[in-house]
Amino acid sequence: MDKSIHVVVLMGGWSAEREVSLTSGQGVAGALRSRGWTHVTELDMGHDVAVRLADLKPGVVFNALHGTPGEDGSVQGMMDLMGLRYTHSGLTTSAIAIDKELTKLVLAPHGIRMPAGTMVDSATLYQRDPMPRPYVLKPVNEGSSVGVAIVTEQGNYGTPIGRDVEGPWQHFDRLLAEPFIKGRELTVAVLGGEALAVTELKPKAGFYDYDAKYTDGLTTHVCPAEVPAAIAQAMMDTAARAHRLLGCKGASRSDFRWDDEQGEAGLYLLEVNTQPGMTPLSLVPEQGRLKGIDYGDLVERLIAEALQ
Repeated sequence: MDKSIHVVVLMGGWSAEREVSLTSGQGVAGALRSRGWTHVTELDMGHDVAVRLADLKPGVVFNALHGTPGEDGSVQGMMDLMGLRYTHSGLTTSAIAIDKELTKLVLAPHGIRMPAGTMVDSATLYQRDPMPRPYVLKPVNEGSSVGVAIVTEQGNYGTPIGRDVEGPWQHFDRLLAEPFIKGRELTVAVLGGEALAVTELKPKAGFYDYDAKYTDGLTTHVCPAEVPAAIAQAMMDTAARAHRLLGCKGASRSDFRWDDEQGEAGLYLLEVNTQPGMTPLSLVPEQGRLKGIDYGDLVERLIAEALQ
């Protein structure tokens, strides 16, 4: 690979995941420079991003953005119009995968088991529950467990949910409600169409929310996960199928819940992340290391696929 190609690492932006994106981008840029790439530019995305990219004239863009608009197809469409090559998934895949409802519509007809969900107007939660408790409320188009609430009989949200109680209902007009799947939190990274491994995520308190994902010490990663071989294989097969059915490129990460009392029937795919984190705590680099792919190798593989 020609290491004189100008790589622009696009990161930051204005989503709820800005800080994580900056950490991912800085890690990517550092890895490239340490491997002899001579022309690496870090670009913190502002609203003038198209002008900045036109001025920089990158040979390839490493998309290290998380959340909207870097993960929902908006930036991908802009770069398509500009004729730029970039890492990770394209416009259509990104737009579908960021939307949890659309993801179900694509994957469920192919036999991929996902929790049954229903869209609710947030204001109706102040009058009644959309389904029996416990259930989960989440924004339809945010990643990294941003704005997720688990509503239980014993929860402190009230019955019905209090209008003045902090939660995603105060920040989003519509939310996706899903039955709560009890059990274990697991995830599978896919690189270049191949599932890498299964990691179990064990938060030390609460559930695997945004803080637990990105704060050192709050979650224990068990990689490879200590689950039966048949369950691990089922998850890896499902993650690879979801990656392919959605048309993902580069790396993706599929998140699962597994009710181990039900065997394989208790396995549910929750969502597919098309812009998985590249921070020191991130799961894709961790699973890559397990397979003998170090961080620098991972970054270069993503760039090589973008340049094909």
